[in-house]
Parts: sequence; C-alpha cells; structure tokens
Amino acid sequence: MTARQPELTTNLRTRNRLRLWLKLLKTTNAVADELRRRMRREFDSTLPRFDVMSALERYPDGLKMYEISSLLRVSNGNVTGIVDRLVEDGMAARRAVPGDRRASRVQLTHKGQVEFTLYAKEHRKWVDELLGNLQSEEAETLTKALDTILEGTAE
Repeated sequence: MTARQPELTTNLRTRNRLRLWLKLLKTTNAVADELRRRMRREFDSTLPRFDVMSALERYPDGLKMYEISSLLRVSNGNVTGIVDRLVEDGMAARRAVPGDRRASRVQLTHKGQVEFTLYAKEHRKWVDELLGNLQSEEAETLTKALDTILEGTAE
C-alpha cells in the first residue's frame, strides 16, 4: 500500500459525505417546497404557521415564546409574527405567567386545535405521498442513519 492510497480513501469518503449532504439538502428543500405549496393552496396557510401550531399542540399547557423558538430552531422575531397572527385569527391565546409580568404562555384555542387537527391529517398524507417511493424498511434505515448523524452534532 502506498502513502497515497489512504489519502485517496479519505478523499473519496469526504466526497461521498459531501454528495450525501448536498442530496439531503436538495431533498429536504424539494419536499418542504411542495409542502409549502400544498399548505398555501389547500388551507391558505404557511408551513411556519403549521410548525408553530404543531409545537403548541404538543404542549397543551402552552409554551413561552423562547421555548417555541428553541423547539423550532428559529428566531424569536419569526415566532412573534406567527403567534400574533394566530392570536388575531383566534387560533391561539396568550396567558400571563404568574410571577413574571413580562412573560406569557401561548396555547392553542379550541378553534386552533380543531384547525390544526385538519392540517395535521393532510400534512401526514402529503408526507406519506412525497416519500411514497421508499419502502417502510428503507425509511427506517434512513431514519436510523440520520439519527446517527444527529448524535454527532452536539448543540
């Protein structure tokens, strides 16, 4: 084995990982773009709005704004505008946090829960359709591989 072979192996491994990253990014963007189009067309809504409602649905006692931002990995500014519109539309409500005059918890209203249930049902169907070329076992294998990547990316 020459000294150049380990370098070639390393370069090939690096190129393969870079190609994988680019393919993951392209796939994620394509699926997200289609979900955005469908959300707009079917519900006159947005994917970020759906994401905020999804976070709130998982926490019935509500979330503080920074908690929503942290869960979704977006800025407080992005979340604030979405929450403002959800409140205006009667989909969410702000509740004061006892002992902290500056903070509030945001919760889905009954109307918001009903609406989100409808969105989520369709969203599930769309994702299933968009990833429909994958067999169940392939999806499971990919999920495990992505979990392995996430384990290596400490926050």
